[in-house]
Amino acid sequence: MRLLRTFLRVQTAVNSGQFLRGLHQKSGETDLLKHLRSRLKAAGPITVADYMREVLTNPTAGYYMHKDVFGTLGDFITSPEISQMFGELLGVWCVNEWMLGGSPRSMQVVELGPGRGTLAQDMLRVFQQFPMMQDVVSLHLVEVSPKMAAMQEERLTGVIKDDKRKNAASGEDVVCKRRKTKSGVPISWYSDIHDVPQGFSCYIAHEFLDALPVHKFQRTPQGWREVLVDVDDGEGPHHLRFVLSPSPTAASKGFIHAGEKRDHLEVCPQAGVMVQHLSDRIAEHGGAALLADYGHDGSKTDTLRGFRNHQLHEVLQEPGSADLTADVDFSYLRHMCAYKDKVVTHGPITQREFLENMGIELRLQVLQRNADVSQRKDLLSGYDMLTNPDKMGDRFKFFSITRQRTPPKGSRTPSEPAGFYRLEFQ
Repeated sequence: MRLLRTFLRVQTAVNSGQFLRGLHQKSGETDLLKHLRSRLKAAGPITVADYMREVLTNPTAGYYMHKDVFGTLGDFITSPEISQMFGELLGVWCVNEWMLGGSPRSMQVVELGPGRGTLAQDMLRVFQQFPMMQDVVSLHLVEVSPKMAAMQEERLTGVIKDDKRKNAASGEDVVCKRRKTKSGVPISWYSDIHDVPQGFSCYIAHEFLDALPVHKFQRTPQGWREVLVDVDDGEGPHHLRFVLSPSPTAASKGFIHAGEKRDHLEVCPQAGVMVQHLSDRIAEHGGAALLADYGHDGSKTDTLRGFRNHQLHEVLQEPGSADLTADVDFSYLRHMCAYKDKVVTHGPITQREFLENMGIELRLQVLQRNADVSQRKDLLSGYDMLTNPDKMGDRFKFFSITRQRTPPKGSRTPSEPAGFYRLEFQ
């Protein structure tokens, strides 16, 4: 023990910083960290939104840009990967909105952030069951990652051809590629929703908004201050750290509504702009939008987190190696749509409520009839994962934007979209 005390005293006296770094080993370095460190040292701290944007979609080192992040071998599993019933019921939702919209001669199904293409595949299978929808549907996928677009193309068309863009930031081609699915449905890829053609459309955004960059704010005795990301060359666990802006920023002045009662706030202006753009499209050309995500109705505060290998991962640790996500504030989206004429919002309601309203129990019974023992087990497991309040059932929320509509006099059709009221099954 005496030798140990002597050793500790000598090490501390010679180089206290070296000794402390030994006790507080910093997390690993990544290519993206090197880029961020150079940027921060040259220009100073960046917003959390800028940090998220770099981590997720940096063209050379962004998390989503060059690998498959979904499924059991990825970092997280989404509802479409759990059970075919999820995508099938969203396909039925699109058919119902098409019929309520007067059954126009064409319907665009626009998916934002299509993952592996599993959800689109399940929806397309539903459309094939409705003869009146033949030659009506076209599929439009908004995807910034060439890697994910290639996976979607292989799943939906069976082949992979060259992608015209070299990366998501090139901006060179409005349409990245045009193909036909295995069943002959036209399909196109885009890097930006603004490039999708106008027309009657059903917009689907499943676990898309939670990956859009958020600004974070903290209430202080001096007023609201924005949370920023800076270099940490000290004793912190990572090479980056959170700091508060010394004075109000443009974002803290512009994004916080008067009367806000929370002390910590996350705002996603990109999501606000997105729903306003969807509202404009729906008001002018018809259709509807269905947004499903982790979220709340204006009650939560600090929700930004990382995921890696299906486990929580610190936000500033080894940037580019893990997913970053923040719960969607649906009250903010509703507020952003309130200024738009001719559209109305619905929800949020829980995923459990939406799927039960859409008849997931009936669909489960039908699928079980022709299933073997193993398939029945998988179906029941998937149903439980999707609807159990302690699993995905209450954590995920559904939110919709539709045109304002009044049912014809004497009609029993409600003004709400399917899923937001209980469907009657004969």
